[in-house]
Amino acid sequence: MTELLPAAVEPAAAAPAAGPAVRLRVPTDEDAYAWHRVFDDPEVMEFFQGGPAELSAYHEITARQRRHDAELGFCLWTLLDEDGEVIGFTGAQPWPRAWGPVGEIEIGWRLARSAWGRGYATAAARVTLERLREAGVQRVVAMVNTRNERSVAVTRRLGMTRAETYAIPGSGGQEGYCFRLEL
Repeated sequence: MTELLPAAVEPAAAAPAAGPAVRLRVPTDEDAYAWHRVFDDPEVMEFFQGGPAELSAYHEITARQRRHDAELGFCLWTLLDEDGEVIGFTGAQPWPRAWGPVGEIEIGWRLARSAWGRGYATAAARVTLERLREAGVQRVVAMVNTRNERSVAVTRRLGMTRAETYAIPGSGGQEGYCFRLEL
């Protein structure tokens, strides 16, 4: 089992039932720079409104995730590969928008292109689900752009069920599936 550790402690590595070893940690101040570098790729950001973001956005996001971890016991954790390099994030947070599954806990992932197709998203999401069960969360959602076949496949591997489809505001008519899972 992967252990989720405070940012000040070196992350532990473990192999889940299937997939690569995943290493997760609470995002550090330095991770804002790593997330910006990893996500400053139009292909990585293809299904996220607005495309790549400014560095200041990642400083705000990593700070918010540290607050979530302190207050809720979970957040969007920084995901590291076997060499300790930041390859993205995986975790959960309260749904942050005024549309969609308001008030629900969303599980999510975003990985560097170099990490795609290697099992990291599914393995880290399984660890996240385990941690959410331990925190007493009873159900989660995943919001996925309907065109994002890779993320739709991850939700299926997690056993999630497609429940609703939402119009994504400001996206030029794009839609997002809301997948649900009872824990």
